[in-house]
Amino acid sequence: MKSEMKEKEEEISLCQALELFDSVISSSYSIQFFPNKWQLIRDKLEQLRCGLTAVADGNDFNINSELSILLQAAARTANEARVLAHRSSDESYNGGKLLLRSDLDVVTAKLELHIKQLTEVYASGIVRHSQAIILSRPSAGSSREDMRFYVKDLFSRLKIGDLEMRTRALAALNDILQEDEKYVRIVVAEMADGVSLLVRLLEAGDMGIAEEALLAVSAIAGFDAFRGALVTADAVVPLIQILETGSELGKERAAQALKKLTENSDNAWSVAAQGGVTTLLKICGDVDSSGELIRSACGILKSLSSVDEIKRFMLEEGAVPIFMRLSRSKEEVSQIQAIEFLAAIACGDDAIKEVVVKAGVVESLIKVLDPNSHYSSKAREAALRASDACCFSSSTSMNLLMASGFLHRVLFFLRNGEISVQESALKVASRLCGLSEEAKKAMGDAGFIPELAKLLDARSFEVRELAAEAICGMVSIQRNRRKFIQDDQNVNRILQLLNLEEKTVTKKFLLPALMSLVESSSGRKKIMASEYVKHLEKLAEADVTVAKKIVKKLSSNRFLSTLTGIWSS
Repeated sequence: MKSEMKEKEEEISLCQALELFDSVISSSYSIQFFPNKWQLIRDKLEQLRCGLTAVADGNDFNINSELSILLQAAARTANEARVLAHRSSDESYNGGKLLLRSDLDVVTAKLELHIKQLTEVYASGIVRHSQAIILSRPSAGSSREDMRFYVKDLFSRLKIGDLEMRTRALAALNDILQEDEKYVRIVVAEMADGVSLLVRLLEAGDMGIAEEALLAVSAIAGFDAFRGALVTADAVVPLIQILETGSELGKERAAQALKKLTENSDNAWSVAAQGGVTTLLKICGDVDSSGELIRSACGILKSLSSVDEIKRFMLEEGAVPIFMRLSRSKEEVSQIQAIEFLAAIACGDDAIKEVVVKAGVVESLIKVLDPNSHYSSKAREAALRASDACCFSSSTSMNLLMASGFLHRVLFFLRNGEISVQESALKVASRLCGLSEEAKKAMGDAGFIPELAKLLDARSFEVRELAAEAICGMVSIQRNRRKFIQDDQNVNRILQLLNLEEKTVTKKFLLPALMSLVESSSGRKKIMASEYVKHLEKLAEADVTVAKKIVKKLSSNRFLSTLTGIWSS
């Protein structure tokens, strides 16, 4: 009797309790029966262990403290779990399977109660949270188990910690999520309620906590494979709420997370269904919104516009005038985003193109393309792409564009632009050559031919390809052929590139261009006078159809004696 009383009086230390928790957790992994119940018990034991460790440093665990009472109760429950672990390992179940199942449920409920009590101790202010310790981050090359252990420790603190503890745990979590995808995968795939907990923290009521949680959510949203987990956890709702009522930093981070989420068009409806489109348009139309926030909002709306029904709703909500104002913004990044958005909604929809042009997009584009303005290369590229998307399919829009000096601006950047802008200008020139006879004539008169011919010598295969395509279109017009042939080097360039050994340039545009040139007497003369005509002959000998047709064209004239045997094959 005395020994029993003595045993009751003995108090287990924190260190002994933690060792007990570790022992039960470790031994439970080998149990094959009731695996789901044992996984739940392990999770709760780890949560308790982390929570008690977090408040250990500097706190009073004497026998009279509420914390010590909780520690003793948790240790007794852990002992019960250890006994159940032995029973679960014994196939006889020592009392029956149903009784064992019931006992496991009882232990689980007790552990849940202890966690709740520990949370209440935190809330009471009894413990000194400022001394609570965050475990050291695993070193590079640590095992998966060490990484998982660290993440579970952080989540335990997020669940039971006070404001300061949660803030510190979130900061540590964000560090690892930003640096290593493995940690993101652990949070999403191996933490039973990891994503749900982060989403709940967005609604915790404290904006500081929400701002830190937004970083974690944004890190997860950065991976296409994990975005579905955020949508399933209903992350969209609090993200939009923060966009509407959060702090400036909170709004920016919420917008960044939504931008990543909506890169997958499958998530577009989740945002639209929660009123996100209206909120985002309001942000873009608000002169007080930060540039960072507007940029992210523009990106989200651009992604959402890929869904026709959502795009129509945007138009009804006044998206075009909002973005037209932004396209004239003094902040270039927002201006670029606005131009790209207008191009995105106009692409493939003639009715919207007409609305955008009537709203004044041509004036905005011409302003950005003014060589005397101080816009960046990125802005020029966006304007060139948008001119194609918004204006090239309508003769009315094209006439307005041409009348505004568009061709001279394109030619300027073809001659003088940085490489990226020059390539964008070349793409536009190539597109224009396929639009109409009037466009080809206007380009010839403006002086495009010499610049396009020079680009046939460019290092870049794509540049040579686009230049060849543009020239092919240009020389289909008689007066452009005359301009092209006037320079002996132009014909030489084409023939030189027809070399069979030249593997880095396409011949699909060069041969049709030559076919146009042989329509004129001067063109035939220049071809026959070139030292590179042999390349054409070899192509004909190789049974290239267009080359054979060109040679036959030449053979029908006085050059018959020069070329023998080729066209008869």
